[in-house]
Formats: sequence, C-alpha cells, structure tokens
Amino acid sequence: MRSPRRSLTARALAGALAAGLLLAGCSGGDDGGGGAATTGSVVQPPFDVASAPLTDTDGRAFSLTEDTDARLTLVFFGYTQCPDICPLVMQTLTSGLSKLTDAEREQVEVVFVTTDPATDEAAVLRDYLDRFDPSYVGVRGDLDTTVEVARSVGVFVADGEQLDSGGYDLGSHGTYLIAVDGNDQAPMFWRQDTSAAEYAADISSLLGDA
Repeated sequence: MRSPRRSLTARALAGALAAGLLLAGCSGGDDGGGGAATTGSVVQPPFDVASAPLTDTDGRAFSLTEDTDARLTLVFFGYTQCPDICPLVMQTLTSGLSKLTDAEREQVEVVFVTTDPATDEAAVLRDYLDRFDPSYVGVRGDLDTTVEVARSVGVFVADGEQLDSGGYDLGSHGTYLIAVDGNDQAPMFWRQDTSAAEYAADISSLLGDA
C-alpha cells in the first residue's frame, strides 16, 4: 500500500507535467498585442485562477479571486525554510517594486502562498514576509487545496522532503511568480532569474494595459 506522501507526490508530479505542457505553450518577450515588449512570459489564453479558500496570517479566509482588490496581484508559491530560490525571488521582486512610482505601487498586491503549511504556521509566515515588506499577504491552507490553487495557474506543488543537510527538496514547488489581474486571470508569469528592473518594467506595462 502506498503511503499518503508517496501518493500525493505522484499526483503532484502528474500535475507538474500538465502544467509544463501549459507553460510550454506560453510566449515570452512579447505582450501579444503589439504593445511594449515584456520579459515575463505571456499566457494565451490566461489561466483562470481557482477560487479555493486559503487562510491569511490573521486567521481570515483568503481567496485569490474573492479577496484581492488590487489591479494587479503578484503570487508566489514557496516556503520559509527554502534556503535560496524563495528568498532570492522575494528580494528581487521587492527591489523591483521599489522602482515603481507611488501611484503604481499602490495598485499592486503581493501574496505568498506557503507550500509547507505543516511548518509555516501563521506567525512564522508573518515574520518571514515582514523581512521583505509588511504589506505582503501570507496565506496557507491544507496541501491539497494549495496544490489545487497552484495548478490553476500552472505551478506545481508537491509535499517537500527534508534532506540530510537539514534543508528541503527544492523540487517540491515551482518557482514562477504569477501575475493575477482584476478579472481573476493570470496573463503572465516570470521565471526565477528575472531581474528587479525587468519586474518593474513588466509590472508598469501590465498596469498600463489594465
């Protein structure tokens, strides 16, 4: 009989393959509409974001479709014990947002969805995000719900495995940053090697098109 961990990982990997096929069809470097070129990859047609409820660090229900009022919501799936990729993406994004005008920054919300809810309790998640920006929203939920929401935007999430070194298997989640617009769709994503200047330029362009 397969263990729950092995069974869930198999389902998540199947979702990862499906997401890979979706993302493989996305275009990068062009907004698809004849406007300014972008660094992020444009999703055509955009992903429809799942409305499954998660919980924010204040204990309130939080849905990526029902509880995001900003013109643009930037969503990253990661975990607080991630040793390198997660903090790198979050720090680079934070630097990119600092390059926006005040008016642009007010229209952008950042949501961090933990892929390790067993470890990332509300206080842990809040402390982690405060190191980047206290305005960032941290949300968590059971792993099946997290997988459902992630899969809807082309990101795979599996149950992480602790390594002998004390870290975690970085293959347990995708590393894309997802843009969600006011129509609850995800029209663009960025890879982990995106620079702060590239984030700023793309976000400004998306706000101008919204």
